[in-house]
Amino acid sequence: MKRLKKKFFIAIAVMILTTAIYSAPAHAEYYSDYTTLYAGMHSSEVTNLQNNLKSLGYFNYSSTGYFGSITKQAVMNFQSNNGLSVDGIVGHKTASEIKVDLVLKTAKSNLGVPYSWGGASPTGFDCSGFTSYVLLKNGINVPRSAALQYNSGIAVSKSNLKPGDLVFFTTYKSGPSHVGIYLGRNQFIHASSGAGEITISDLNNPYFAPRYIGARRIIQ
Repeated sequence: MKRLKKKFFIAIAVMILTTAIYSAPAHAEYYSDYTTLYAGMHSSEVTNLQNNLKSLGYFNYSSTGYFGSITKQAVMNFQSNNGLSVDGIVGHKTASEIKVDLVLKTAKSNLGVPYSWGGASPTGFDCSGFTSYVLLKNGINVPRSAALQYNSGIAVSKSNLKPGDLVFFTTYKSGPSHVGIYLGRNQFIHASSGAGEITISDLNNPYFAPRYIGARRIIQ
């Protein structure tokens, strides 16, 4: 009887501990959590912000998690350089633009990496392996194939393309069979089997222009 009671209390204790672990609040990154950050705050989201601004060259100090005057100035500099309202407050629009810049930085850092069918790492990429890798490195999860990525996010017209959008083409088979990341000014970065590497191409390229079928906005 005593053994049964002991086992019962152990089971209850384990259940309570497990519940506490899995119900404990976890800090999501400010971008995905739609959290507004501003001067005077102290949180892990501010640490994420400082790390991101440091990666983009706007913050040159140790990340403290405190949103002080230096962090505010870094945010204002970023906003000014990206055509945003310069208020030093990180709402969703500023957070989204930071995420776009991080994605583009990751994408460009892989220029020249060899094309590899089925590849999804810096040793070699195919087109959708490249886009899924770049987005995942920045905390955004999308399906692995171009066809499935074409159903992610929201559709955007060619005239409304923004940097960070995924652009799709029909190449070796019908439907979305090739994908890249739009950089702006009609250019996109992609894993090109023709070039044999990660490269930058123009949407008006004679090969890609007639094969363009649409775009999806993943970073909103």
